[in-house]
Amino acid sequence: MHNPVALLVHVPDVSVGLDWYQKAFPLASPHYLPEFDFTVLDIEGFSLEIVQADSKVSSGKSGTVLYWSVDSVRESIDFLQSIGATLYRGPMEIEGGQSICQMEDPFGNLIGLRGKMD
Repeated sequence: MHNPVALLVHVPDVSVGLDWYQKAFPLASPHYLPEFDFTVLDIEGFSLEIVQADSKVSSGKSGTVLYWSVDSVRESIDFLQSIGATLYRGPMEIEGGQSICQMEDPFGNLIGLRGKMD
C-alpha cells in the first residue's frame, strides 16, 4: 500500500453535500468530471469525493474517522460550527501538545481535527 488518495463521504443529497464540503474545505479545488457527471474536491492531490448514500453505505458514523491536520483546533471547531457542524467528541489532549476532536457534519458523518488547541 501507498499513500491515501481519496476519501468518499456518503451523503443523502450529493449537490447539498458538495456545497457544504466546499464551504468546510475552502482550499479544495472542485474538478468536474463530465464523463461521470461528478465533481471531485482536490485538496493538494488528495480527493474528497462526496457520493450518494445508498443501501450498501449510508451516511453517518460507521467507526472510521479521518483526522485533518489543522493549525488551531479551536478556530476549526468555531468555523465548522458556523456552517452547521456540531461538536461530537472532545476536544481532548494527546501527545506532543496536540489536541483532537470530532465534528459531525449535517449528514451525520464525522470529521476529525488534530492540531494545537489555540
